[in-house]
Amino acid sequence: MSFYYFLLDLKNWNGWYSFFLNLTTHLNSSQIPRAVILTAIPLEYLAVRKHLADLQEKIHTKGNVYEQGKFNGQYHSWEIGIAEIGAGNNTCALETERAITFFEPEVILFVGIAGGIKDLNLGDVVAVEKAYGYEKGKVSKTGFLPRPEVGKSSYEIFERAKAEARKQDWKNRLNLSDQTESIKVISKPIAAGEKVIASTRSEVYKLLKSSYNDTVAVEMEGSGFYTACHANGNLQFLIVRGISDLLNNKSTTDGLGYQEIAAANASAFAFEVLSKFKVR
Repeated sequence: MSFYYFLLDLKNWNGWYSFFLNLTTHLNSSQIPRAVILTAIPLEYLAVRKHLADLQEKIHTKGNVYEQGKFNGQYHSWEIGIAEIGAGNNTCALETERAITFFEPEVILFVGIAGGIKDLNLGDVVAVEKAYGYEKGKVSKTGFLPRPEVGKSSYEIFERAKAEARKQDWKNRLNLSDQTESIKVISKPIAAGEKVIASTRSEVYKLLKSSYNDTVAVEMEGSGFYTACHANGNLQFLIVRGISDLLNNKSTTDGLGYQEIAAANASAFAFEVLSKFKVR
């Protein structure tokens, strides 16, 4: 009889051991901070993907196909989900919300390319302070009256981005041949609309210069990204853009590979910010 009770106790012990083992595993995994990085187009996605290890495919119940990988930063080992969501502010808002719900991250970044308007050269990077949704407004007898939506990056991670912009450390994440001294990072506002602007003679360019003259670059997702992020509590969020063209002669600069260069520079800087960012 005593042997029977010994086996019963052993069985119970094994059950408790498994329980505590699973609990410890869950607690350890919950302590690993999680980030999401969104991109609009394939070359941006590939530039981000290069910085991750142990990539695994993750599939949303709605059909979205994500990848999740690991990244070792200065303060944390991160789990990072990545997605290519397509162009446009409306699409970006929807896909940002979906990715946040799926991954439940502490940090979310949008990383990609943009057209430069002023103060920037090809390959430079913008850590975005705020984005003007410049297409909102009223059409009156006297013309178009802008009523922009304005979204801002969250305070803590933008502060970290400004600190890293003053340094050169982020360039160590680039290939040695791409570590150009002249490449800079600035922390300024951008504009976000639904149009690709390919000329400084366009009406949209004139609108940006007259009504949003602190804007240094223009893209197509920032306003939607900020709208979704602001609806999600204590999330830290930031946009990082590399400059792939200066609006004029866009097809020429694209042909010279500046989209790939700009995406690589933006990704390198974004991962430097994430590496130095400490989750509270």
